Amino acid sequence: MINDFVFENTTKVYFGKNQLENLPNELKKYGTKVMLNYGGGSIKKIGLFDKITNILKSSGIEVFEFGGIEPNPKHTTVNKGVQFARENNIEVLLAVGGGSTIDATKAMAAGYYYNGDVWDLVCGKEKVTNALPIFTVLTLAATGSEMDCGGVISNMETNEKLGLVHPLLQPKISFLNPENTFTVSKYQTAAGSADIIAHILDICYFVKSPKMDMLDMVMESVLKTVVKYAPVAIKEPDNYNARANLMWAASWALNGFLIAGRAQAPTNHMIEHELSAYYDITHGHGLAILMPRWLEYILDDTTEGDIKKFGVNVFGLDKNSSAKDAIEAFKKFLFEDLGLKPTLTDLNIDKTHFKEMSRHCCFGEIMHGYKDLTPDDIEKILEMCL
Repeated sequence: MINDFVFENTTKVYFGKNQLENLPNELKKYGTKVMLNYGGGSIKKIGLFDKITNILKSSGIEVFEFGGIEPNPKHTTVNKGVQFARENNIEVLLAVGGGSTIDATKAMAAGYYYNGDVWDLVCGKEKVTNALPIFTVLTLAATGSEMDCGGVISNMETNEKLGLVHPLLQPKISFLNPENTFTVSKYQTAAGSADIIAHILDICYFVKSPKMDMLDMVMESVLKTVVKYAPVAIKEPDNYNARANLMWAASWALNGFLIAGRAQAPTNHMIEHELSAYYDITHGHGLAILMPRWLEYILDDTTEGDIKKFGVNVFGLDKNSSAKDAIEAFKKFLFEDLGLKPTLTDLNIDKTHFKEMSRHCCFGEIMHGYKDLTPDDIEKILEMCL
């Protein structure tokens, strides 16, 4: 028997090559003073910034530029964005970029109506009560933030990386043009693809709560899509079909449809957030290193069937193959097909902070996930990643 659940996703998506012409009319439904948020400036190099600003300004929309959002967005940057939005009486926030830019924009949207440090909202000290409307133009297939109501923010002062989730942070409209991902590097394409896979494995595929066969089959189809098209996008960066498949897979991996009432700790994400909080590494790469080691650690009689099923249905292994074969196929995909470096040592990470990271990510007690883990368990998994 499956869990009771409610599914609602209110984000309207314009998908394809020529959809930006719809941006001005959609924005005007919410206001004409728009804050355009972006990261390191790649959107200017590819001409997307000029294209968007020209479209908006020609339609009588004022554009206020806010750049410099980090790959692991910091709460201090979010606070600066909130102040900038208030000073310019911003009515709509437009995030142009990947998940980090969108996540930061969500936190700014909530922070606009809170008179204090936005970290209070992120850590749960205070509740989100209102938010500016959010629009997105996606440039990286990875996090799915363009079609969900959550975001992740880092506090480098306290070595914390936490999620901020609220229905008010659901983007109103998202524009998804695969062409905008043509210039994404091989490395970021690989890391983003690992992130897509992790959203499914961590949150709704490997679960101990009741399952729905229909959703398992959908999840496996999305996973197979990533396995098929990520290597193609790496080899042929301007392959529209490959980029389109990855972009839509990322959105559907985490827009709520696949969860169906199942709730558990996303083990790999929680551990990786500690790595990012301490070492500011690329999120998807950290997940790629963690996932197969986690599977190796939790492999027993209770998990063997699910892991074997993953290998057979996603990687096409023979039905007589084992769970260990599935894990090896997963490693091959991540570290050979995608070309990601396989260890934390490769990222200049040692075991110095493992003990405190392990305690922190399960709040000193037990992380209740697909397999419950203690801080000692997590420390051992991290050591397996060296």
